[in-house]
Amino acid sequence: MFDTLSDRLSGIFGKLRGKGRLTDADIDATAREIRLALLEADVALPVVKSFIARIKERALGSEVSQALNPAQQVIKIVHEELVAVLGGEQRRLRFAKQPPTVIMLAGLQGSGKTTLAGKLSSWLKSQGHQPLLVAADLQRPNAVGQLQVLGGRAGVEVYAPEPGNGVGDPVAVAKASIEHARRSARDIVIVDTAGRLGIDAEMMAQAAAIRDAVDPDEIIFVIDAMVGQDAVRTAEAFRDGVGITGVVLSKLDGDARGGAALSVRQVTGEPILFASTGEKLSDFDVFHPDRMASRILGMGDVLTLIEQAEQAFDADQKEKMTAKLMGGEQFTLEDFLDQLIAVRRMGPIANVLAMMPGMGQMKDQLAEVDDKHFDKVTAIIRSMTPGERTNPKIINGSRRARIANGSGVTVMDVNQLLNRFTEAQKMMKQMGGMMGLPGGRRKATKSPKNKRKGTKGGNRGGARPRTGGMPAGFPGGMPQLPPGLDPNALGGGGDGLPPGFKLPKIDFNKLNKREQD
Repeated sequence: MFDTLSDRLSGIFGKLRGKGRLTDADIDATAREIRLALLEADVALPVVKSFIARIKERALGSEVSQALNPAQQVIKIVHEELVAVLGGEQRRLRFAKQPPTVIMLAGLQGSGKTTLAGKLSSWLKSQGHQPLLVAADLQRPNAVGQLQVLGGRAGVEVYAPEPGNGVGDPVAVAKASIEHARRSARDIVIVDTAGRLGIDAEMMAQAAAIRDAVDPDEIIFVIDAMVGQDAVRTAEAFRDGVGITGVVLSKLDGDARGGAALSVRQVTGEPILFASTGEKLSDFDVFHPDRMASRILGMGDVLTLIEQAEQAFDADQKEKMTAKLMGGEQFTLEDFLDQLIAVRRMGPIANVLAMMPGMGQMKDQLAEVDDKHFDKVTAIIRSMTPGERTNPKIINGSRRARIANGSGVTVMDVNQLLNRFTEAQKMMKQMGGMMGLPGGRRKATKSPKNKRKGTKGGNRGGARPRTGGMPAGFPGGMPQLPPGLDPNALGGGGDGLPPGFKLPKIDFNKLNKREQD
């Protein structure tokens, strides 16, 4: 969503890096360009004015003039002020002292309230809660049915005594749901309310009546991030007419300019609690102002990437791999397949790569990344017998032909996977040696010739797996992630990254979608 704004800001900061010191004229010109970039992104004018005023006030002071690197100091100021605009610190949900905690969702029709209700219930269930979904939108056609489907996917009970489609009293349903939650030991009640295509007195009156009936602990306004300034005005209307305690940004995966997302916190005075992207129940994140600001400025989002990895790799899998390393056991294709499946659970690889610092400058290359490579590897390994996965050395020519036919690939693809997997096994042994674990120490120091042989010919065949990232073993030239580090690959420094920060160097030509067609 923020691609256009990120590109504009990257260009602005790029001009600053070439200057040893910044004059007042440089700062004025930079502030003017940032102002235009924000206005083009549809950020509310009052927000832009106060934002630019704070940046100029800080940039014209000693904070920048006495800095060793004035350009990076300006970027730091912009980042800090952007975090402030987005709300400063993260604010968590407020829970009632005595359950159930009541969360009421409000917003216009089409903003994504019902989908958000399902996502929020799924997230709360993963946090150890027992939520109850309440179908109080009895106006929109099939709204009750949609909520029941989402509740079924999330494994959450849906309280829907009325069929909807214009039948039933939403206030009575919402009020009765609280007692039902107490009887069924549900500690959180999520009330999905009706919306309209526009603000009207009837909608506000109904929302206020439901609020009075259930006395919610949180009234969350769901805002469509693609709508623009109309969404901000709607949020103000709900704040004044019903009262809201927090905001959720929906449809952040859209291609709109994102001005509403940057404006709503300062305009309404209420914090952004969650960010929703996509249609899957898992496309839902807690909103972190500092991480969002880093994404907008092209600095990546390493913390979110780490959290996603922790969720994708379950505890049993991590313990199993640790035990293998500690015991000096061989890293097998079965282990590699488990890791690959876990990586796929993190989402599209392009989205994962986009969270790495500096990758904002590679948007065109990221757009060409194709997840079909991972599917191909998975198919090849699953076409092997358990014995072949455990001991790939037994895979002779006839077995390779059988595996290729079974997975719908060529024998060359199978050969490339096996060759790269051999490099992955070496990497795991070297990791064990570096940590002083059994089974790896002797191999890591046994023969320097092996090390030289592994690096001969550049990065061919996954020769740099020791730099980190995913294991080797990808067909068709699939690179390591990252295969190497080159601080000069993207002009150095990145967008506001600390001095000396090394950006990942990835050969995107080997992941090009067109090569797969």
